[in-house]
Amino acid sequence: MSTVQPLQKCNDFVIKFANINGTGSASANELFARAVMGMGVPVAPRNIFPSNIQGLPTWYEMRVSGEGWLGRQGGCDLMVAMNPQTWDRDVAELAPGGYLFYDSTKMLPRSRFRDDITVLGLPLTEICTREYTDPRQRQLMKNILYVGALTALLDMDFAVVEGLISHQFRGKDKLIASNVQALRLGYDEAKATLPCPIGLRVERSDGVGDRIFINGNDACGLGAVYGGATVAAWYPITPSTSVIEAFSSYCRKYRTDPDNGMARYAIVQAEDELASIGMVIGASWNGCRAFTATSGPGISLMQEFFGLAYFAEVPAVIFNVQRGGPSTGMPTRTQQSDLLACAYASHGDTKHVLLFPEDPYECFTLGAQAFDLAERLQTPVFVMSDLDIGMNEVLCKPFDWDDGRRYDRGKVMSAAELEAGKNFGRYLDVEGDGIPYRTIPGTHPTKGAFFSRGTTRNAYAKYSEAGTDYIYNMERLRRKFVTARKLVPAPVVQKASQPTRFGAIYYGSTSPAMAEAFAMLEKQGVHVDIMRVRGFPFADEVMDFIAEHDHVFVVEQNESAQLRTLLINEGDIDPKRLIRVLHYDGTPITARFIAGRIAGIVQESNVTPLRKQVAS
Repeated sequence: MSTVQPLQKCNDFVIKFANINGTGSASANELFARAVMGMGVPVAPRNIFPSNIQGLPTWYEMRVSGEGWLGRQGGCDLMVAMNPQTWDRDVAELAPGGYLFYDSTKMLPRSRFRDDITVLGLPLTEICTREYTDPRQRQLMKNILYVGALTALLDMDFAVVEGLISHQFRGKDKLIASNVQALRLGYDEAKATLPCPIGLRVERSDGVGDRIFINGNDACGLGAVYGGATVAAWYPITPSTSVIEAFSSYCRKYRTDPDNGMARYAIVQAEDELASIGMVIGASWNGCRAFTATSGPGISLMQEFFGLAYFAEVPAVIFNVQRGGPSTGMPTRTQQSDLLACAYASHGDTKHVLLFPEDPYECFTLGAQAFDLAERLQTPVFVMSDLDIGMNEVLCKPFDWDDGRRYDRGKVMSAAELEAGKNFGRYLDVEGDGIPYRTIPGTHPTKGAFFSRGTTRNAYAKYSEAGTDYIYNMERLRRKFVTARKLVPAPVVQKASQPTRFGAIYYGSTSPAMAEAFAMLEKQGVHVDIMRVRGFPFADEVMDFIAEHDHVFVVEQNESAQLRTLLINEGDIDPKRLIRVLHYDGTPITARFIAGRIAGIVQESNVTPLRKQVAS
C-alpha cells in the first residue's frame, strides 16, 4: 500500500516507456503521443535509444504540458515498465506518488516495488497469448494493448486513438481491424480491473493549434530542397542519415521532371566522409548548390577539404547533426559538442559561418538560408543541429515560404560583363567587403577563367608565394568574415521583468528548456535577461548584450564550454564575466537544471537583489 498520496495532475506530467529495442514499441509510443495531441494537449516526446539494432534497452520519454513547455522536464510521473532488464532502474526513477504500469502476467515479489507509488498491473502477455497465435503478432499487439490501457487510465477519448490507427493503416483494412481490436482489448481490460481514471489525466484542450509535428532532420532535408540544392553527397552516420533520406524523398516529389520522369538532382553515397565533402565542393565550384550531412566524426575527417573550400572560396553547406564525443562517443545521445571543430575547422587561420537552429522550423528556414549565405560569402556554411532536434518529433509552427523569393547567388560575373571587358580578378576585393567576384564554368568561351588552388595566389588567381599576396588574401578573408556578421540571423533577446545586471546566452536545442527556466527564475524573483544566439560570426548585438551586464551565464550542452570560448576569443571578453552552465550527460538539458544552476550561482555570489539601483 502506498504511503504517499498519489499524484493528481491534469495535462501536466511525464510518462516514460521502458522497452526493448527492436520490439516494435516505437510506433506504438509515437501513436500514443499523437493521441494526446489529438486531444489538443501539447507533448514533447524524446526517444532514448541504444546504438545497436536490437536487444538493448530503449526509452521513450513524453512530457505532457498544457502550458506548452517543450523542453525535457526530468523525472517521471508514470512509468510503463516493459523491460525486465531495467526494472529496478525504471522503478527508482518514479517520483513519489507516481504510477507504475507493468505486465503482470508473471507475479513479482513485493520487494520489487516501492511503497510510495501506485502499482497498475495488467497481464498483457497472457492476453496476447490467448488472442494471437503468431509470435511476432503477439509482441506487436502487446504494445497496442498498453496504449489501449493508458487511454482508459488517463481518461482519454478512445475514438481519438482509434482514428489515428485508421489513418496510420489507411488502405490496409486487416491491419486496422487487428490493431483496433488490440486497442479495445487493452482499454476494456483496464476499465474492468484497474482504478480508471488515475490521478493523471488528459483533458481536451486547444493548446496544439495549427502547429505541426516533425523532426529536425526531415525539416533540414526539406529546407535543402527549398534552398535550391540539387546535389547531395554523404556517408551514413548517426544521427544525420535521415537528413539525406528526407532530401531524397522530397526530391523524388519536387525535383522529378513531370514530362519525362527524369531526376533533376544527384544524390551520391560516397565511400567515406572525406570523399563526400570533396564531391560537394566540386559540384559547388561547378555552379550547383550542394551539401552534405554528417556528425562529429565526419566533421573530423573532412577538415582538410574545409580548408580548401575556405581558401579557394567555394560555397558548400554542411548539416552537422551533433552527438556526444570525442571519438565514437555516444552515437545516439545528444550534445552541442562541435562548435570549435566547425568554427575553426581545418589547419591554419580559418573561420567558418555557423547557424544555430532551435527547432524544426528553423532547421527548415536556416537550412534554406544556408545556401544563400554560402554563395553570397563564397564559403562553407555549417547548420549546427543535434540529435535532440534532429531525431525527435517536435511541435513547431508551420513552415512558410515566400514564393517570390529569389536565390542569392552572390557576386557572379556574367558573360555580358566579361564581354564588355570588365576587370575580373578572382580574388580581387572590389567593394571593400572582402567578397570577390567569381565566374561559373562555361559562362564565357574565352574569358573569366581562373585556376582554383589551395595554395597562395595573388588577386588574379596567379600562383604566388610572396608574403604580401598572402597577407592581402588573409586580410581580405577577415573582412569577409566581418561582412558575414550582418548577414547571419540576428540574435533574439528576452528582457527580464525588472532591470538586471545579469544576462544569459544560449543557442540551439537548449531553447525550449531555457524559455521555461526563464519563467521559473522570474517566479523566484531572479531576474536575468536572456539572448539566443542564432549565428556565428557573432552580430554586434551579442557583444553589446555582454557589455550591458556585469555577469553573463553561458548555457550549453558540452563539457568544455565551447560557446563561451568562442565569445572570449571573438569578443576579447574577460573570462570572469562569462559563467559556465554546462550539461553534457547525453540527455537533453532541463529547465530545472538551468534554473537551479543560475539561482544557485547567484546565491553563492551573495548578490541580492538582482536589480540595478534606480534613482528615486
